[in-house]
Amino acid sequence: MQQTDVVIIGGGIVGLATAYRLGEQFPDLKITVLEKEPAVAEHQTGHNSGVLHTGIYYKPGSLKATNCRAGKLAMQSFCEIQGIDYDICGKVIVALDESELAALQRIYERGQANGVNCEIIGRERLHELEPHAAGVQAIHVPEAGIVNYRQVCRRLAESIVERGGCVQTDARVTAITPGDQRVVVASTAGEWESQYLVNCAGLQCDRVAKLGGQKPSAQIVPFRGEYYELKPEAHHLCKTLIYPVPDPSFPFLGVHFTRMIEGGVECGPNAVLAFAREGYRKTNVNPYDLLESLTYPGFVKLALKYWRVGAGEMWRSCSKAAFVKALQRLVPDIRSEHLVTAPAGVRAQAVSRDGSMVDDFLIDETERVINIGNAPSPAATASLNIGAVITEKLAARF
Repeated sequence: MQQTDVVIIGGGIVGLATAYRLGEQFPDLKITVLEKEPAVAEHQTGHNSGVLHTGIYYKPGSLKATNCRAGKLAMQSFCEIQGIDYDICGKVIVALDESELAALQRIYERGQANGVNCEIIGRERLHELEPHAAGVQAIHVPEAGIVNYRQVCRRLAESIVERGGCVQTDARVTAITPGDQRVVVASTAGEWESQYLVNCAGLQCDRVAKLGGQKPSAQIVPFRGEYYELKPEAHHLCKTLIYPVPDPSFPFLGVHFTRMIEGGVECGPNAVLAFAREGYRKTNVNPYDLLESLTYPGFVKLALKYWRVGAGEMWRSCSKAAFVKALQRLVPDIRSEHLVTAPAGVRAQAVSRDGSMVDDFLIDETERVINIGNAPSPAATASLNIGAVITEKLAARF
């Protein structure tokens, strides 16, 4: 059995950022990251659109708002020091007609409360920024940006190892035995005995929490987000990032346009129930995962509440024409022939038993274990600050 001071389960960006921050503050600690895949950033982190979020949408004072603001600055600093390309390209949030102006104003007020550099602009200024975007008014957020989070994760992992830590891949955790003084973690790569455990397992975080004897306050329900990508001849239709005003009847942002740091433009995502926790393709079906979702009272209540909007999301998943129609609301010049299918992502969304989606980051803790129970977007942007928060929690125990 190998000895370590802290075991972190999950080699996505939150787990790696936590290990990085912990090693930064406590260089003598033995830190071990366990990742079940052959490489880091293979799930949510590696399938995300790479946006550096500003925190404009989030409730002031929430964990999402505070961590996103500080985390974005930390991420930019990390990229500058490490020589990782990023681009502060800006974004627009577009009101398509007068019925959306009140919601646009509320988003602007949240942005102001959260300290985001943003302004409401008219149609003329919108068309200067995004000549092909529809809309009667918009919020311009010049500080929004893009980055490659896979590249960030590779560098975080290298830094952890350079400081003497361990990033163990192919290490799926099979058992957790917490004790009064130590925690024993068994995995397919061996066993570790540690003083403390941090669960950053993303799509599997509730199951990992149960392995350690905890009862999560919410269950992960996987939602697949499907994307298209613009062909090169259509790249001119989007210069930066184009977002709609979120539909208040549905807890996702809606399809949007995202310029990527490597070049190209992603269009999407929709949001449909994935038939597997790691179901990146429509054909990926895990009977156990699917049955778990369909029989969970929280998901049943959620589905009943949003059945009409959910049916629309499923239709867009089946019909490219319907997906194109949704994109044309933002950029009318988009045509089906401009689009090719792009890789999908899966969002690990925590859902409470009452059917409500957990809106904020969720951190549950015992004396020896800290569980990150909900960390969807903007967790990648916020990751270095989330890591700092977890480090503070552990520091109080050392």
